[in-house]
Amino acid sequence: MIETVGNAAAYFVDRHAEGPRRDHPAFREAGGAGRTLTYGELGDRSGRVAAMLARHGVERENRVALLMTDTVDLPTAFWGAIKAGVAPVPLNTLLSADLYRAILDDSRARALIVSRELLPVVAPLLAERPHLRAVFVAGGEPGQGMLDFAAELADSAPRPTAPASPDECAFWLYSSGSTGQPKGVRHAHASLKYTADTYGAQVLGIEPGDLVFSAAKLFFAYGLGNAMTFPMSVGATSVLYAGRPTPEAVFDVFAKFRPSVFCGVPTLYAALDAKLEAGAAKIEHKLRRCISAGEALPEEVGAKWARLVGCDILDGVGSTEMLHIFLSNRPGDVVYGTSGVAAPGYELRLVDESGGEVAEGGVGELLVKGDSGAMDYFGRRSQSRATFEGHWTRTGDKYEKLAGGRYRYCGRTDDMFKVSGVWVSPFEVEQALIAHPSVLEAAVVAMRDADGLEKPKAYVVLKPGVASVGLVPALQEHVKGRVGMWKYPRVVEFCEELPKTATGKIQRFKLRG
Repeated sequence: MIETVGNAAAYFVDRHAEGPRRDHPAFREAGGAGRTLTYGELGDRSGRVAAMLARHGVERENRVALLMTDTVDLPTAFWGAIKAGVAPVPLNTLLSADLYRAILDDSRARALIVSRELLPVVAPLLAERPHLRAVFVAGGEPGQGMLDFAAELADSAPRPTAPASPDECAFWLYSSGSTGQPKGVRHAHASLKYTADTYGAQVLGIEPGDLVFSAAKLFFAYGLGNAMTFPMSVGATSVLYAGRPTPEAVFDVFAKFRPSVFCGVPTLYAALDAKLEAGAAKIEHKLRRCISAGEALPEEVGAKWARLVGCDILDGVGSTEMLHIFLSNRPGDVVYGTSGVAAPGYELRLVDESGGEVAEGGVGELLVKGDSGAMDYFGRRSQSRATFEGHWTRTGDKYEKLAGGRYRYCGRTDDMFKVSGVWVSPFEVEQALIAHPSVLEAAVVAMRDADGLEKPKAYVVLKPGVASVGLVPALQEHVKGRVGMWKYPRVVEFCEELPKTATGKIQRFKLRG
């Protein structure tokens, strides 16, 4: 039985700020100002945020939107809000102004804390938001009618952490919007510790001496666990990088900080593999643990990383609704091309279209049960009822159930299609394409042929320096030989890049056209 807690800030912040890890770094910035924030400083600064919010009329159970890059100001604001009983809402930093308008209105945020470099995107919207009482600008001069985040902290005396029920709403996350409008996902205080006690402790195996670098950002569930709750659960340290995690930037962080734990996404691992294989980069230190999520990791990408780096990638599956990874490969038990087995503390089911259990060897929609499940989608009752079924959460992902409790990803429920009466997994075809030495990335969708029948179409990104001339027949034959004669892409279109969410997921709905 996982122990529950009251206010999550008491466990993740105060316990260390008042204990032997007080002077240990919680966060270090890579680039920018290069600041370091100890657990003691985080305890003090987050208490000041709680006081600052109260002074400006942001009350318990209100929301504060955080449009912030990954610097030490973001965990300060996040935990400060939670200390006050205010729900922080970290926002994707790469959205359009229209989506920010929709999210601010949907959440009815009473305050916004925004990094100075992101202010131009939202500044024109702020005067029209009736619920917004205060705007704090971090890392630069505020605009007219706005407040300086650093100055406001300096003028605030730290407040103690407010008591809270473990089941009380602690924070919101907005879904990535990979298939439409983002939804506000509400999570309870106890969920943060639950993911740390299950995946963080028993799969990742986080240790107090670890230095964690997550290329995945703090604004979404995967990055939040990687770079904040998991290391903070044991008093470890995270490296925060505010910029775009290009391969060059990742290798620079590796060289400067030598992290022991790296958290990436499949598209980034593929790009890092390509650099390493070409001799354009190298990793000089030993990585203790590497993990991947956001989208299924192609077998070829994982195997190549293990060969080049000497550290397996623990590919796993999580979601905003479940807060972090609930299905994963484990240290010493990695089978590339599969998503592994249920993480401790979670149960899994595969069901068919009528809700019946799918037997071993069958394909069905994955449902997951675990105490980190979200409370609901705010203000969306019908969607909440369709996703959250008692203790079970529908993932919207199709999986094949293998022997020994392992699962193989087949695709999103709405990405699957039939060719000659047989279900085709876009991911299976994509894996076959990526296994070709010329291919860096691939996405497969259904297209209608001249007879109105669905057939696979592939969008392919080639490795640098590879010419596309004459390559289509070779790729088609390659797929036929790996996954079946009828699954090969009838059309192959070469492109410079694939549309993705900020979390690295391929947006196949944009390719269906």
